[in-house]
Formats: sequence, structure tokens, C-alpha cells
Amino acid sequence: MIRSRRGKVERILKRRTNLTEVLVTVEGKQEKAINYDDLTGEITEGAEVILNTTALRLGLGTGGRHFVMHILDQDDLDVSYWGHIMKLRYTPWQVKCLTVEEEDSFHRWKMEQFTSLNGMPVIIAPLHSLVPLVVAAFSQALKGKGKIAYLMTDGAALPLAFSELVYLLQEKGLIEKTITVGHAFGGDLEAVNVYTGLIAAYEIVEADVVVVAMGPGIVGTGTQYGFTGIEQGEIINSVNILGGKPLAIPRLSFADPRSRHQGVSHHTLTALGKIALTPAIVPLPALAIEKRELVQEQLLTAGIFEKHQVMEMEDCSGALELLGELGIKVSTMGRGPQEEKEFFQAGAIAGWLAANLGECLSTPGR
Repeated sequence: MIRSRRGKVERILKRRTNLTEVLVTVEGKQEKAINYDDLTGEITEGAEVILNTTALRLGLGTGGRHFVMHILDQDDLDVSYWGHIMKLRYTPWQVKCLTVEEEDSFHRWKMEQFTSLNGMPVIIAPLHSLVPLVVAAFSQALKGKGKIAYLMTDGAALPLAFSELVYLLQEKGLIEKTITVGHAFGGDLEAVNVYTGLIAAYEIVEADVVVVAMGPGIVGTGTQYGFTGIEQGEIINSVNILGGKPLAIPRLSFADPRSRHQGVSHHTLTALGKIALTPAIVPLPALAIEKRELVQEQLLTAGIFEKHQVMEMEDCSGALELLGELGIKVSTMGRGPQEEKEFFQAGAIAGWLAANLGECLSTPGR
């Protein structure tokens, strides 16, 4: 069920592509809310709105913000002619997209000519917070010359606009193009699923590397299979089917108080050990002896060494330094690089490694 309340927009706090953050008065208090401009239209100060207040009242991870469901007394909204694929299908907010596969798409011919990814590296991250490290390390390794595409799945946040990280990374030139697949929407390109999203990255963006990750807000239940990050294993299979080279970043932590996420998270052990049926490269940072022993034991028990190629190396990327220079802060579960050094190092190593996998910038058939 949705908890909805009426509110009034007091002030515009922030605007960026397809998203406006506002201060609203609701239930006698002033609180923040997000309006997705391509869903509900442009919002102005003084507007009366209907808000979805569910997550904030439950204390869930929306960043302390409500969501605008409807702007009252607004002029009629309309859609463009092009595109017939609906995302958020059969909901009051179903949104029309022009996907790369459609007959109306001028990219359709490129999609139809696809035969293989020809070994293109595809980095698969278990959490959205790793994306900045991957793209920064990739950029550093190639001195800004390579093209990296970000493919956002529908495992968490569905509107790409919700991610301020991706907005900043693209604004700073670290991401060439964005692709949203499944029910995720708002990318530079839209695709029906991960397969066609990867094909679009190769054929249309002509990316040298793709990083695949859900948006902010992973869902987990504390059970072995009940988490959206399980998609990492399925995406490994997808990349191999299409002829790419998958690199799967492990979720590491030595600061998380939950035992199931200590060392290598159970998310990684399940996705790589049970769901992935085909091999991937698994980058690991060099660890202190006790930490390394724990991680090695976990990977051995889960059968990761038998199925995948585990590569240990020092983080020489300079990714965190670059992000700092650009004013981009990173954190995971509220913890920064000082508390979760190994977590972020794994992401940076993956980006550096993808940039240096043989002749990854001159794959045949491009």
C-alpha cells in the first residue's frame, strides 16, 4: 500500500536533468521531496502536490525524501510520438520509452547487425557506490582516452535521475553514455533487457568498457537468495553468452557489523558461487594477512576458485584521488574509503584491470 499525503512546495532546492528537489510542507512539517520531471512534469514554488510518504515514514533508505506523485492544477501533460515500449508497465506511472530495439529506433539496424561483443570487458558491480571507482580508475589508466558506458539495471532505483553520482560522473566526462534496461529508465539509451543494453553499448556507444550495476538502494532480506544483487551472477552469464569478458567485483567489508557481510559478503558468494554458471575475472586487492586468510577461506568454501579467475593486485589506480579532485564523494552504507578501504579498492582495481586487458581498445569487428 502507498501512504500518500497532500503538501505544498515552499522552495526549489536543486535542479538537475529530469529531477527537481523541493522543500514541502506536509503534515505540519517542512520536509524534502523529489519530483521526477519526466514523470510528473515541471514543478514550481507554491504548487499543491500529492506525495508518496511511505518510505520516509517507515525509515527506509530514500535519503530522507518523499516523492511527488502528482502536481495539482497542472496543465495536461503529453508524450512524443516516437517510442512504444512502456516501463513501469501497468502502473499509474507507466512511462513511454523509445528503446534501441524498436522498429522506430534509428539504432535498430545497428542492433540487428550484432554478432559478438568480441571480448569487450564488462565490469559487473554488486553495489551502485562502486561505479565512481570503476570509471575513475579506467579514466586514469587510459588518461581519459577510453569510452566507458554505464548500464543501469532495474535491481534498485528505477529512475536514473535519482543517482547524483552518475549525474556528476557524466558531467565530469568520466561516463560517455548511460543505458537503462528492464524497468529502469532515463538513460541516454533505453533497452528492454541486459542483453540488448550490452549490445547497445558495443554497437551504438562503441564503448571500450561497460560497467553494469543497479541504481542506488539494493534490496536485501538477510536470506541466501533474497537480495537484488543476485543479478550479478546472471549478468556474468549474459556477458559470456554475448562474447564479452566479465569482471565481477566482490563485495568486501571489514567494518560492516553484520557477520554475513564480513570479509566477502554472502551476496558475492551466492551470486558467483551458485548463480553464475560461466567464469569471470574476480579482482581482489592485496590484503593484510588475517584479512587475506579469511577471504581465501570464504572463496575456497564457496567454490569461487574452481569456477572463476581470482586476480589479486595492489590498487595503483589513483581513482580516489581523481574523484577527490573532482569533488565527488563516495560512501557505502554510510561508510567512506577510510572505513571501507578494501571495498573501494576492489572497484578501482576492476576499472584499472579492464583498461589493461590485452588490446581491449582495439577489439576486432568494431
